[in-house]
Amino acid sequence: MITETNAVAFRQNLGEMINQVQYRHDSVIINKDGKPVAALVDARLFERIRRMQGRFDALCQRLEAGFANLPEEKGLAEIDAAVAAERARTGAPRKKKTPAKRR
Repeated sequence: MITETNAVAFRQNLGEMINQVQYRHDSVIINKDGKPVAALVDARLFERIRRMQGRFDALCQRLEAGFANLPEEKGLAEIDAAVAAERARTGAPRKKKTPAKRR
């Protein structure tokens, strides 16, 4: 279960929140000014997230290295073609074309 609380209530009930995460394997979202700013999660879940992020980062590096010599415009054209082909295959509606964001 995921519980949401504000920062003041979190500070006032820190021990209870830790028990909730440790023993019930719940998660707590901490809001400040109505916006989520932090989360308290079980240590095992946190470790799984860290491993997943490590694998994702490694995959991104491999993809980047594999396409390093491909001009950006050609790469974007290939992505557009692949998306169009998949939409045609699945019958998904076409979306408005928006310019790709550049880093």
